[in-house]
Amino acid sequence: MANLVPGAYRQVSVADVDVPLAEAALHAHFEGRECYRRTRFIVAGHGGQHALVEVELADRRPLFSPAVEVTVLALPGETIYLHRPDIDTGVPSQLARVARDHPAARCVVVEGRYHHVSFLLDPDPIVVHVLEVVPPEPAKLLDQAQRVLDLAEDLPPMLLVPDLVDLDGLAPPGREVLLPCRGSGVALDGAVTHYLDQRPARQPWFLVGCARSREIHRWCYGDDAPNVDVCPRTLATQRPSHAALLTKCCLLEDDIEVAAEAGGAPQAVVPWGASLDQVRDALRSLARAAMPAWAPA
Repeated sequence: MANLVPGAYRQVSVADVDVPLAEAALHAHFEGRECYRRTRFIVAGHGGQHALVEVELADRRPLFSPAVEVTVLALPGETIYLHRPDIDTGVPSQLARVARDHPAARCVVVEGRYHHVSFLLDPDPIVVHVLEVVPPEPAKLLDQAQRVLDLAEDLPPMLLVPDLVDLDGLAPPGREVLLPCRGSGVALDGAVTHYLDQRPARQPWFLVGCARSREIHRWCYGDDAPNVDVCPRTLATQRPSHAALLTKCCLLEDDIEVAAEAGGAPQAVVPWGASLDQVRDALRSLARAAMPAWAPA
């Protein structure tokens, strides 16, 4: 099973053993040995190397019980033990970021924050492309999604890939520019910038906006301006991807939308001013679509 992560760090024990970290020796060492009732996984160490073992106990109700079944999940040649005090080992996506830097390891064991030890076995994180426009920077949706994943103990391992579209490259040079909102603090380099929400006097500007901006422009000025559509949702249709996609659209006001083409990758769209809860719901929907059976072990 890919992306095996313990449901809680207390399921993981770390033990130095005096036997070689070979399958037969590990079976002989742990079979019949008393283990604490919470223990399910043992990171066995010997001579600077490590292996991962799973144990089933005769009875998990007493404080200690003998191991009646031993499964060697990973041997030293495929296991790496890392000290990363910046990593919360209870968060699968944080473990996935560590595993990304060690692609040769099937089992990435991390001693992280609070000296808690956990692991990610057979890493296969869900890759989510986040399509957003900049400036402003940092890209808000990307930042929100990363903040969610930094705390999400109940989501499978997920990695974000930024797909950022620079607004500076979308407006023709030398034109006055109309942007939707002054509140974003955006000003394009080398351009006289106006803001639609300030309802300035009509100028021969170029509108850098979206469908809603064009609607507001017609309402305020009774006509259309030359424009480029910078709606991330629209831009996504021009940048097909085989990975899951998270983006946003100002035509959505309260709900998120999740869809997938037949045989294609799932896409989640949140409102332009999405809350962290809405971003979390979108990521959860993408996770269910990509890996419906996943759960912490």
